Amino acid sequence: MKISTRGRYAIRLMIDLAEHNNGEYITLMDIAKRQEISEKYLEAIVSILSKNNLLVSLRGKGGGYKLAKDPESYTIGSILRLTEGSLAPVACLDGENNNCSRSPECQTIDLWEGLNKLINEYLDGVTIADLMKKSDYKDNYII
Repeated sequence: MKISTRGRYAIRLMIDLAEHNNGEYITLMDIAKRQEISEKYLEAIVSILSKNNLLVSLRGKGGGYKLAKDPESYTIGSILRLTEGSLAPVACLDGENNNCSRSPECQTIDLWEGLNKLINEYLDGVTIADLMKKSDYKDNYII
């Protein structure tokens, strides 16, 4: 599993919206400048997040984006599953059911299921609010 720029930028966008929340809508141009990400690329990301009710958007003058809920409500796992699809380490675990014809005799399935469980539990245990706390440090690393 490798997280693409779309997934990483979605997380940065969500943190940015949370940190700059003053009740007003925040323009994509402002986020793009702060995060040094193409506005066009962010448009594709906010489209996914808005369609899945993670963001509220308003068009026109005074428009922009804001979080639909509190930062504590957004897990990194939920954001990455929207932007990346499955977080499974192997293809046979991509869907809800393992349809691999070899799964009954697969000697490694327990390994992959265990890793998949760890990945999802970890990412579902970290929220946007958790990552905001780290931004209090000077010279912090931004994903």
